[in-house]
Amino acid sequence: QPHLTESGGGSVQAGGSLRLSCAASEAAYSNNCMGWFRQVPGKGTEGVAIISGGGGTTDYADSVKGRFTISQDSAKKTAYLTMNDLKPEDTALYYCASDGAWKTPCMLNKAFAFRGRGTQVAVSS
Repeated sequence: QPHLTESGGGSVQAGGSLRLSCAASEAAYSNNCMGWFRQVPGKGTEGVAIISGGGGTTDYADSVKGRFTISQDSAKKTAYLTMNDLKPEDTALYYCASDGAWKTPCMLNKAFAFRGRGTQVAVSS
């Protein structure tokens, strides 16, 4: 079964950093489009970052620009989200998503073929 597995979440103080990883199975990995989303209980889901073209193109939500960096390693079939200068409002369940074999346009908040189960990030002030 295609799957995505996130790791790297945890609790940090404001101003700290975390690096999230998303390990993909062969069928779930995509050089076309992978992304990171976050969800807060009682609130909507926010697209945080996307990467396409095997890493050639990236895009970020305004709320994280300049602080978060998305990347991917095709050899390891893994996507990453490096988060710096974390703020309490970054607290959320973060999950990654992938297009798999889809070839749809890559953009924030798009519908993806696969999604992981998420990793929790908690930022204290």
